[in-house]
Amino acid sequence: MPFVKRAFHLEKPIKAFLFAIRQFNFTQGEAQSLISRGRILINGQSIYDKAAIIQGDIEVVYFEPRSRGIQPIFVNPNFLIFDKPSGVLVHPNTMSTEYSMLDEIRHHSGQHANASHRIDMETSGLLIASRHKDAERIIKGLFEHKTITKRYLAWVVGRIDDPFEVEAPIAIRQDYTHNKHKVAIHPQGKYAKTLFKPLLYDATLDTTLVECTPITGRTHQIRIHLFHVKHPILGDPIYGTAFEASDAYLNGSLSLKDRYRATGATRLMLHAYRLSFPYGAHHEIVSRIDFKEARTAICPKAERLFFSEGL
Repeated sequence: MPFVKRAFHLEKPIKAFLFAIRQFNFTQGEAQSLISRGRILINGQSIYDKAAIIQGDIEVVYFEPRSRGIQPIFVNPNFLIFDKPSGVLVHPNTMSTEYSMLDEIRHHSGQHANASHRIDMETSGLLIASRHKDAERIIKGLFEHKTITKRYLAWVVGRIDDPFEVEAPIAIRQDYTHNKHKVAIHPQGKYAKTLFKPLLYDATLDTTLVECTPITGRTHQIRIHLFHVKHPILGDPIYGTAFEASDAYLNGSLSLKDRYRATGATRLMLHAYRLSFPYGAHHEIVSRIDFKEARTAICPKAERLFFSEGL
């Protein structure tokens, strides 16, 4: 487990944040964040005072990366790029999360390295990680100013012959009683635009491989836009499947077999395959994964359960 608890004995009194800086090579901000999260304990109780003086026996809960052997596909002094597998979180959700890409990022580049953006757990593909705090600030600025172009590949339900775009506002849903969609198309939502281009149609599986270019960066944008035009992504357990299947998936009770038939694949068939951005020089990074071959995870059309909401 990446989060470990370690005991220390301090002979001399020291401010808690200074101890964290010296012991773990943290920045002052990282040390203060450790304390504010209650990760320094005295007699089993968390302390939260960043200026607290500590001495004697203490315990510290901190992140200790444990690699599973995923290597970056690109490395320079400022950032790393990984091909993230489907099913792996970018950051740990809780202290009990056994593994995430943060393990690999910090295994390769140390405590100050961090993922610069998020990819849904089931989405595979390119993930940028900064190697130091200046790079983290710069890369996040590139995302905020939309200087980074991201392109995805998706295997979707049905045949698509021509390029198209979806320009439909997206709002976060508040009520999940009858619908498990996290977002919805809504006139009062935030502006969102995605470009789509069909690349390959597989008649046997009745699925099209589509290149997706999000112009904006809303939550679940590609997924909800494709669902909106009645070509949901195969394997999507939230958009384009029945309420019962979505509910079971979110509760952790949907079996792999039922998921295969209910959603049309064993995983979300979405892959981040190309990144273009300036950082010193212009970088054009392409995933090494052949996503055409990922169609082996798709359920044959005759075995799929009928998609919900008229699909």
